[in-house]
Amino acid sequence: MFESEVAQVLLHDLVEITPGPSGSLLDRLGDHPDGVPVVSPSDITDRHQVTPQNLRRLPRTDAEKLRRYLLRVGDIVVVRQGALGRLAHIEHSQEMWLYSSSCIRLRPVDQRVLPEYLTLYLTFPPVQELLLSRAVPGTVQSLNSELLGELPVALPSRSRQRQLAEVAANIDELAEAHRRTLERLELLRTSVISDFLGTETRT
Repeated sequence: MFESEVAQVLLHDLVEITPGPSGSLLDRLGDHPDGVPVVSPSDITDRHQVTPQNLRRLPRTDAEKLRRYLLRVGDIVVVRQGALGRLAHIEHSQEMWLYSSSCIRLRPVDQRVLPEYLTLYLTFPPVQELLLSRAVPGTVQSLNSELLGELPVALPSRSRQRQLAEVAANIDELAEAHRRTLERLELLRTSVISDFLGTETRT
């Protein structure tokens, strides 16, 4: 493949697609300090990461029965019910966690695709629109494995995928730095107004 060439491949040719376990297997999901974290749609941020703040957990005795649904580094968790379009790339800190029945796990099994690139591709706005257009209508829209698997994927060479992932990571890092600066400036603005008016700043 020449560097400029981009192959067109269906998603199910690149990944193993596994819907989350039945809800009945997660009956004891709750606040278990020593339990196994379970990723739900509400735990996935707009920045395609898993936030740990409100994670619910499953007792380890229950989790042992769900080894098929354990997460690995490089997996992608996609919301299949409710907040469609949300997804997260699984990192080292989330390895051996589980995911809920409202999610689908994509596990790259083809060496032609990098997980980081696939995450970027699936979050690209035109691809998101195509993804949502495949949702099954109903009271709560949903995605199923078959419809998701038929999604076309534009696949450049691995070197080009790696370049794109590195550039995107640098942009994300810069954006995060700007967000932190904005938060500090907002606090400073509030503090200045408070000092000027002679009132206490409440946080």
